[in-house]
Amino acid sequence: QVQLVESGGGLVQAGGSLRLSCVGSGSIFNLNAMGWYRQAPGKQRELVARISSGGSRNYADSVKDRFTIAIDSVKNTVWLQMNSLKVEDTAVYYCNARVNGLPYWGQGTQVTVSL
Repeated sequence: QVQLVESGGGLVQAGGSLRLSCVGSGSIFNLNAMGWYRQAPGKQRELVARISSGGSRNYADSVKDRFTIAIDSVKNTVWLQMNSLKVEDTAVYYCNARVNGLPYWGQGTQVTVSL
């Protein structure tokens, strides 16, 4: 089994910054990638950013140039630095890990951006 624990969410004013962290534990013998998804009320869960164990990154167009994802594959940890936050970034952010080709999810952390 794989467990993912997120931290770092909270309330911030528009234009501010937050840093999300996610630590994986358990049977992680072949980590393929880690990433962050988000789900706003009434909307589908969407990819925010993803990084492979080798460092290849993908970002949603809406967060490019504002968010940065980084990984420590040895420590099974992924971070998401979020700058210039907008009200529309408000959502529950979920950590995702792909291990041996299978997806695992964290419990989610709330990010709220106010005017």
